[in-house]
Amino acid sequence: MRGAVLLLAAAAVAGCAGRAPQPIATVNAEDRLLDCPTIIAEMQSHNYRLEQLSSEQGWKAAQNVAAGVAGLVVWPLWFGMDFQGSAGIEAAAIQDRQRFLVSLAEQRHCAPLSPAKR
Repeated sequence: MRGAVLLLAAAAVAGCAGRAPQPIATVNAEDRLLDCPTIIAEMQSHNYRLEQLSSEQGWKAAQNVAAGVAGLVVWPLWFGMDFQGSAGIEAAAIQDRQRFLVSLAEQRHCAPLSPAKR
């Protein structure tokens, strides 16, 4: 009976282990059609998403620490740890896209971008 309960708990916690990363493409086919206001708007939306991903990374780190420590007592909690690093993978893809957009903005002679907007 106890084994069945532990197995059920492990299966339930494993579902919370994290989500699969969904990185964005660095270059898109329609990039050649982008004008300066669209480039800047996309960069600003990416900055907002990077803030969200940063919060998610912090939350996942805290969740992993808690699951790791609690797992010393109740080992099935280790299945709840997130080893996918989805937020980090997505943030890296967004940063690559941002670098591409900066170079595109420079090619299009858009207004100079301050470092805060990059």
